[in-house]
Amino acid sequence: MELVESAKRNLTTGAYAQFSGRASRSEYWWFAVASLLLVIAAAIVDIAIGSFVVTSLAYLFIIIPGIALSVRRLHDTNRSGWYLLLNLVPLIGSIVIFIWSVTPGDKKANQFGPPSK
Repeated sequence: MELVESAKRNLTTGAYAQFSGRASRSEYWWFAVASLLLVIAAAIVDIAIGSFVVTSLAYLFIIIPGIALSVRRLHDTNRSGWYLLLNLVPLIGSIVIFIWSVTPGDKKANQFGPPSK
């Protein structure tokens, strides 16, 4: 999956708030890159106008699809989406979630569905 394809799938289609199913590593990481580029562009606009409104709107725009995609990525590694709550544990939780997000997904169908493309 490529940058534009991942961003389009997760920001405009039914995957926007889809918490079921699975997401591949490439879909997850390309969306992370697209989100980062969006926030950087919004920050540049905010600096130019002397405000923080555009960046706030950008974060609001990507938070739901980002959480949904993270849940589907955990599903790909055969873990419950509730494990995202580990991010509430300072440092250790984020490291664990990062490691799971770079781990290859199950090659065969698991309890969350067939393998992602």
